[in-house]
Amino acid sequence: MKLPYAEPYRIKMIEEIRQSTPEDRAKWLKDADFNLFNLKSSQVFIDLLTDSGTGSMSDRQWSALMTGDESYAGSRSFQELQETVQRITGFRFLLPTHQGRAAENVLFSVLVKDGDVIPGNSHFDTTKGHIEMRKAHAVDCTIDEAFDIENMHPFKGNIDLEKLENVYQQYPKEQVPFCLITVTCNTSGGQPVSLENIKAVKELSDRYGIPVYFDSARYAENAYFIKKREAGQEHRTIKEICKEMFSYGDGMTMSSKKDGLVNIGGFVALNNEEVFRQASNITIIYEGFITYGGLAGRDMAALAVGLDEATEFDYLESRISQVEYLGAKLMEFGIPVQKPIGGHAVFVDALKFLPNVPREEYPAQTLGLELYKEAGIRGVEIGTLLADRDPETRENRYPKLELLRLAIPRRTYTNNHMDYIAAGLKNVYDRRNEITKGYKITWEPPLLRHFTVKLEEA
Repeated sequence: MKLPYAEPYRIKMIEEIRQSTPEDRAKWLKDADFNLFNLKSSQVFIDLLTDSGTGSMSDRQWSALMTGDESYAGSRSFQELQETVQRITGFRFLLPTHQGRAAENVLFSVLVKDGDVIPGNSHFDTTKGHIEMRKAHAVDCTIDEAFDIENMHPFKGNIDLEKLENVYQQYPKEQVPFCLITVTCNTSGGQPVSLENIKAVKELSDRYGIPVYFDSARYAENAYFIKKREAGQEHRTIKEICKEMFSYGDGMTMSSKKDGLVNIGGFVALNNEEVFRQASNITIIYEGFITYGGLAGRDMAALAVGLDEATEFDYLESRISQVEYLGAKLMEFGIPVQKPIGGHAVFVDALKFLPNVPREEYPAQTLGLELYKEAGIRGVEIGTLLADRDPETRENRYPKLELLRLAIPRRTYTNNHMDYIAAGLKNVYDRRNEITKGYKITWEPPLLRHFTVKLEEA
């Protein structure tokens, strides 16, 4: 018989997690102002809030921690990280940061100014926040297929070249500092961007003299989908695909807490020496010296190993297969999810799941709260709360998709946990018609409100 699939690792250490009662969870939610970010980790049984910094490191990474060089300037650990980033991405210059949004702050402080327009494929929350706090505007140029959850387009993260060219034609070159390609595209459901599309975006941008940068948090998962889904790429290694992918860009920001397989860290990688010099000054002011940038030497040492491990096919096959396993279970139950299943998470369509909850009462947040009450599982809303208010009108922005994201930490949970998640969501789905009310805001900050918003039952 054909041998079944088995994970390419074995478990050396475990962490105990505890169940709770529905009564406990109802009280905890009220105390947390119905914001899942406000829950304590001890109150969560399975935590799918994010895949950022929540994964498990390997024995090689833990070994690297012990050899970290903590020199303030010019540490050996920085050199190891720089050599790894150059080998995988091809970018010449490296600035470590303490995490991905810090990398955005460093780069955007140099490139983005008041009135600018930054086109891309569904900018994520912190990215849009860093753009809008500088009184600039993010323009979504994602292909229309991304917003039809039943459409099986293999690269729903692709940028629509016609939409992008319209931006280039509408605004003067000086007002468009760069085009941003997010790989994979989180907001549209963890969907990949094809190598063909990346190359086409670069060619179009070159014609208009616009640089191209990558939001690269899940670049290895994107390369995996290119290998699996794009014609002519099936025999290439993940590292070969990554090298070509980045060859079409001028630089990248990285949240290393995703495809760096570490619990903290990020970086900016660049080819333009003048941008690097200016970004170095910002790094020194906000992060630390340019050869550590807010990270301990041990963190950089573990990251160098993690970048190598994350760009190996066997690891990616195991990681993405588990996400697909959960997606398949939910589809068996008839639960509406973004298809095809993305790389790091399963995204549930809250508008179809909870049709009786008014849009202004935040259906995706409502679904996340119901799942927590049902099974102690914490997901995150990718919908109207996250979309924030229009910076000029202060009205709610209603995105085309209202999603509950179930982000799977790397090398952390087993498929038994996936079965539990699917059963918990099915139980909510079975009583979906009884859920007719959502939540209303009692307090919110002016930007990135979903992290700290306070809610009450509508």
